[in-house]
Amino acid sequence: MPEGDVIWSTARRLHEALAGQVLTRSDFRVPKFATVDLSEQLVTEVVARGKHLLVRTGDGLTVHTHLKMDGFWRVRAVRPGVHPVESFKLRLVLANAQWEAAGYLLGVTEVIPTADEDTVVGHLGPDLLGPDWDPALAVRLLARDPDRSIGEALLDQRNLAGLGNVYVAELLFLRGVEPWRPVGSIEDLPALVDLGHRLLDANKARPGHITTGDTRRGKEHWVYGRAGKACRRCGARIKKGEQGPAGEERMRFWCASCQL
Repeated sequence: MPEGDVIWSTARRLHEALAGQVLTRSDFRVPKFATVDLSEQLVTEVVARGKHLLVRTGDGLTVHTHLKMDGFWRVRAVRPGVHPVESFKLRLVLANAQWEAAGYLLGVTEVIPTADEDTVVGHLGPDLLGPDWDPALAVRLLARDPDRSIGEALLDQRNLAGLGNVYVAELLFLRGVEPWRPVGSIEDLPALVDLGHRLLDANKARPGHITTGDTRRGKEHWVYGRAGKACRRCGARIKKGEQGPAGEERMRFWCASCQL
């Protein structure tokens, strides 16, 4: 699933293409909203909220989308007679006189009143890349369940919004914390939260999730996706395993030597 920095970057790209422009075309490829037509509506802004995207219009409507595991957007200049590839993957097209944005494999595509946005994003904790970022609140939300494993707590978007599997694995490695440790046993939660914010912020304007400082292919991560390979610090083999309740398990990567 794309992480908060990818959603932030996508929102910025969509905002640059759509905001301040009147839509000339909208095409919803989901049954519930197939008859909705937003043509002639002014797009006022596109914002990210955690892993959610909100396209707001001057008529008080919001197009709410979520990429889930496989979704993505493509933005390109409008060319007469040229339209997005007619694919079963296409879920939504929003276009103005200059730019066309096509959303593929979107896990959520819906139109709601802007006044009702809290019904879809109101449950989220502070956004690591948003104007509402509040590290003290994020720490308090994490700490309210001291017996929960830190790996699960960091992925819970109700605590802080934007972290996914990649950043949780890398963040815990960098702080020397094993994913199954209870939240209450971690001495410096503020430092953990601060590092999460800095990692996303450092990567939001560039492709990929670089946590080692090395942009070369295969060198980007400390532990994520490196099961069975040597730890870049100590040489021990990186481990992997599933964590989470039945049916919601997520893969974890860690170094048993560096993370205690």
